Amino acid sequence: MSNPVDLDGLVEYLVTSLVEHPEDVRIEKRVGAETTTYEVSVHADDAGKVIGRQGRVIKAIRVLVRAAASAEDADATVEVIG
Repeated sequence: MSNPVDLDGLVEYLVTSLVEHPEDVRIEKRVGAETTTYEVSVHADDAGKVIGRQGRVIKAIRVLVRAAASAEDADATVEVIG
């Protein structure tokens, strides 16, 4: 029997670990019919750190979140909002 996956905690941990202003991180969860979307808002100086060069960091975060969600037969993604 597997443990339930804490996607909310995973997204928060990944994003706050990357930024210099973790107190400015805001995560809004939008549950749709097929996909859960996490909208991440960070301090203006930290947006580049979360996105990364050519979007590599945000792509990696999306892969981790999607893999964790698939363990529960769900789908999830992460979007950076400003």
